[in-house]
Amino acid sequence: MKKSWREYLNISRIAIKYTKVTLFIVITIAISGIFAFNSLKYALFPEISFPVIIVSGNIPLETTLETEQQLTNPLETALSSIPEVELMSSTYPGKTVINISFPAGSSLEESASAIKKSLEKASLSSDAVLEEVKAINLNESVAVTYAISSKTIEVENLISVAKENIIPSLKSLSGVKRVSLLGNGFFQDEERDALDSELSTLTRLNQEDILAVQVVKTADSNILDVAAAVQKEVTNLSATLPDIRLTIAENQANYIEEASQATLEALMGAIILAVLVIFFCLRNIPATLITALAIPISLLGTFIVIAIAKFNLETITLLGLALVIGIIVDDAIVDVENITRHIDNGMTPREAAIKGTDEIGLTVISSTLTLAAVFLPIAFIGGSLGQFFKPFGITISAAVLISLLVARTLSPVLAIYWIKPTKKSLNTHKKPFFLAQEYRRLLNWSLCNRKIVISAALVSFLIGIALIPFIPQGFIPKLDRGEFNVIYNLPSPKIPKRLQVAHDKNLDNNNFSLFQDFSQSPERFLLRKNYRVASKLESVILENSNVLSVYSIAGYQGNPLKGKIYVRLKENRSLSTSQVQNELRRKFPTLRGGSISVEDILFIETGDDSPLKIALLSDNLESLEKTAQDLKRRLDSLSGLADIKLSSINSHNSLIEHFQKTRVIYLTANLFEGVGLGDTTKKVKEITTKLLPDNVNFEIQGASAQVLSIFKEFAITLFFAIACMMIILYLTFGRFLESFVVFLSLPLSIVGAMFALLITQNDFGMISLIGLIFLLGLLDKNAILLMDYTNQLRAQGMSRHDAILRTGEVRLRPIIMTTASSILGMLPIAIGLGAGAELRQPMAVAILGGLFTSSALSLIVVPVLYTLLEDISDKITGSKNKAEF
Repeated sequence: MKKSWREYLNISRIAIKYTKVTLFIVITIAISGIFAFNSLKYALFPEISFPVIIVSGNIPLETTLETEQQLTNPLETALSSIPEVELMSSTYPGKTVINISFPAGSSLEESASAIKKSLEKASLSSDAVLEEVKAINLNESVAVTYAISSKTIEVENLISVAKENIIPSLKSLSGVKRVSLLGNGFFQDEERDALDSELSTLTRLNQEDILAVQVVKTADSNILDVAAAVQKEVTNLSATLPDIRLTIAENQANYIEEASQATLEALMGAIILAVLVIFFCLRNIPATLITALAIPISLLGTFIVIAIAKFNLETITLLGLALVIGIIVDDAIVDVENITRHIDNGMTPREAAIKGTDEIGLTVISSTLTLAAVFLPIAFIGGSLGQFFKPFGITISAAVLISLLVARTLSPVLAIYWIKPTKKSLNTHKKPFFLAQEYRRLLNWSLCNRKIVISAALVSFLIGIALIPFIPQGFIPKLDRGEFNVIYNLPSPKIPKRLQVAHDKNLDNNNFSLFQDFSQSPERFLLRKNYRVASKLESVILENSNVLSVYSIAGYQGNPLKGKIYVRLKENRSLSTSQVQNELRRKFPTLRGGSISVEDILFIETGDDSPLKIALLSDNLESLEKTAQDLKRRLDSLSGLADIKLSSINSHNSLIEHFQKTRVIYLTANLFEGVGLGDTTKKVKEITTKLLPDNVNFEIQGASAQVLSIFKEFAITLFFAIACMMIILYLTFGRFLESFVVFLSLPLSIVGAMFALLITQNDFGMISLIGLIFLLGLLDKNAILLMDYTNQLRAQGMSRHDAILRTGEVRLRPIIMTTASSILGMLPIAIGLGAGAELRQPMAVAILGGLFTSSALSLIVVPVLYTLLEDISDKITGSKNKAEF
């Protein structure tokens, strides 16, 4: 007898024939997966490559304008010949610093080489000197900072101990790029030179003067590993240096570890709840165990793929695995439920396994392939967003494909040995699923009232679309990390002309002393002023009962006019991080001519992570500065904005900035808690457009621009995902009918997802968009499950109407089981427990809301669309609907 094409697709027959080989392969995968899991590293987000090259040059000129014309402009003209680069420059009297950013994913070495070739073509005067071309890898970030202090050792000797004992020990550790000594601003310039120290800084921990060692990790090392190795070495050093106290001043690894652990717990919770749902529906321990075993085997196989691809266990990827548990068990549920049904109808376990897997082989394979088609395009999104989601897309695609292999091989093999027909078994032929009859009646009514059903589905879709403008929009949700930075900038100094003559005998002693101090050591003079500002801000911060510690750096990033205060909050605090930030904003003094900004800790130091950033562009410097000041005054009165500042105002013409060869002033702002980025950006754009004169343009940058880019990239990704899905469905069913049914039913999840996001006030952004794509896969599987079995029954001679009703009775339970396992698995994530909950919650909430509506509606709308589209097709082609096709 000739085999059917369903039998050719049934790899379960091979697995059943060679059970020992099947079990051996599964055990090998499990053991290899355990080793792979133990080799993986935790991370908050994937590493994204942003090649940045800094070019600096000098020229003996006294004014900024002359330097701009003779040094900056020629350099920018030469560098602009490189395609797809972003140029940002800062021009000072006699000096230019140009920051060149390449597209995400570009090679750092190739980028540096392109820069050097371009600079050779620059038309510079003979007295211009290119100081350096420095390549920066932004993944080389600070892993941990330790404060060094002692009650018995003088500062001079303390620095010697740090340079001779502490720093060499830390530098030798694996994964450490460099170790910097901070806090050396206590010395005069010549003393600091003798000590061979870094740029001058002053550091304090909880208002106590300290030295600090800052450990920077290599680009390819894991921050948790480096922080752990440093902590171990510091413990050893403390034992050998009893008079020196080494205290953690800044450590971001703690939060990453807590967030990873919380996501792992969410994954375990999803597994447990999924198994409980399966048992509740099947009421059969062997069947439950077979289905449950698919979860760890599929996950262990996925860990092998992650290890081979050299990915980390990022929070987003772990979250995806937690959410995909329902899909992983889906294939196994359908297989086991179908096999069990045939056993209860009198077949032997082996016959039931072969027939059961034959019946649904096409359904399971096609639905899983369409799922992979949904997730895989995410890995190929362009730019930094693509790098961010590449591990997620590949990992989830691997998980669903491996779950297919497990369901097609291990599940039927175990079913042969473990599932036996008993009185306590499912007995589906004697006792239908308790909702089956009610669903049959509802389905019968729906098939007779198709216009009402389609109208209701259309209205629900329109309601979902109408809700979008009322949902907060954002890039990445704000995290309650329990830590943040306070960044402050002092105004540029302006020494009166009467103090610019060093030996004027008419100067009084106080003025002469002030000028002498500044002229002999301007860096030290500014650091002392910076130090006093830091002390005042520290006092305000420590008055807050939620604050655990403050670590300040005067002279941050080598700039004596800039400072940073790292604030760590208590674990058991009464206020969230955002609430503490808002309290401090209200209490901070005004820094005349300067700025104070309360900043979240950046995921990646790109310099473009402000929630709101506007680049004002014009060649007319006077008009540019006036417009920038007018805009700032106007936005100061706009509610919701915090820490509004301009980049180069009040610089006394000592600084001119460029963006893409045009003069620019940046306006940046943070948002108060609960303020939507999308709505605020829209208001700011309207205000800016009305205010700007004809000779000034503007460009939205920062997180606002990233949100717009996200929607564009995801729209393209969604198009390709749906196109791939429809092609697979066409190849599976041999006609476009089923493809169009799935396509038209996809919007059913919109209303539930949007309503859930609105009620919970979660952002409609990058994370929740992934949830919507996730919903496409779940809805697609349910639709295929219904239509494929309907086609099988019609091929056996059953009428279309009866086939649909029978399909509803048979397939209702597996659909409810997979939906319920997905919903319950996501419930703890949607509630928002543990570190990093703000990151996980939007995706889970969107999926949870979408599942409620899409699952309920699809059970009705898919059969109605199936009949409606077939009738339309028959009218167009002139054919008559048959029971077999």
